[in-house]
Amino acid sequence: MMKYTRIPHTDIRISKICLGTMTWGRQNTEEEAHEQMDYALDQGVNFFDTAELYPIPAKKELYAVTEEFIGNWFKKTGNRDKVVLGSKIAGKGHAATHIRNTGFSKESIISAVEGSLQRLQTDYIDLYQLHWPERNTNYFGQRGFNAHIIDGWEDNIHQVLETLRDLIAEGKIRHVGLSNETPWGTMRFLEESKVHRTLPRMLTIQNPYNLLNRLFEVGLSEISTREKIGLLAYSPMAFGVLSGKYLTEIPPRKARVSLFPNYNRYSGETATQATEKYAQLAQEHGLSLAQMSLAFVNTRPFLTSNIIGATTMEQLEENIESIDVDLSDEVLEGIEAIHNAIPNPAP
Repeated sequence: MMKYTRIPHTDIRISKICLGTMTWGRQNTEEEAHEQMDYALDQGVNFFDTAELYPIPAKKELYAVTEEFIGNWFKKTGNRDKVVLGSKIAGKGHAATHIRNTGFSKESIISAVEGSLQRLQTDYIDLYQLHWPERNTNYFGQRGFNAHIIDGWEDNIHQVLETLRDLIAEGKIRHVGLSNETPWGTMRFLEESKVHRTLPRMLTIQNPYNLLNRLFEVGLSEISTREKIGLLAYSPMAFGVLSGKYLTEIPPRKARVSLFPNYNRYSGETATQATEKYAQLAQEHGLSLAQMSLAFVNTRPFLTSNIIGATTMEQLEENIESIDVDLSDEVLEGIEAIHNAIPNPAP
């Protein structure tokens, strides 16, 4: 049975499992996307997350196709009022150069929101998030901030929050959040809204979190707990690596990392060693590696929702069922033992 939390500081009730959508339009057809939304909603999943950058890998000719799929489903089913919807504005990263290169200027944010509303065929977005920092930090393959890189960023956080405040006042978005942020960036946004009480407060942070990458626990978990900014955990399956399917001699041909080999964040030698140990632990306790991996994320006290993604209905069913998996103390102790021996093997 689905479990529910609330977006911090609001009365918005959301499922602890969130339906991620980034494969729709590359690995999934529109028909398959609609089937996933139908099934997820029937299983009590009322929180969907998307972005103007999707599908991933981003491609100019497929810009925002995922949002269009969702909008067509809303129009077809009339289910908009049953879904808490999150979307995001693309940052200045290399993956978004085909969208715009003006960052989070007032004009950019307004244009992005209005474009998403049109594609999603809705009057409002429940949670609007900044997809990546404008600063040159916290990108794939870069664990920390490189002080030697001059990125030209000038502090515009007050202006960004002012623009978001105005969009909230217009009813186009309800609440705001961050994604792929650092501890410094998160606190900078929070402090700005504390000092200037008319500015909206960031309520969530969407960052990677899984058995191979628990870096959220370093710095951000304390901020999340003390400041009540909830984690929306993405890549809980580490691009599917934590299903164990890449441990076979011949990986599945249509699997994500097989199709897009540069998505190798979780496929290094050390990460593979850790995955093998987690797979053995799951097998010893009669669990699938996928459900143990997802159930672990579900246990975290700082978690607001766990963003799952699937390319097949079988995967989706298994992922949603993880909400009913309770991990024993023995399993949790085994996970910690592996983590202590091979901590955070994925950058």
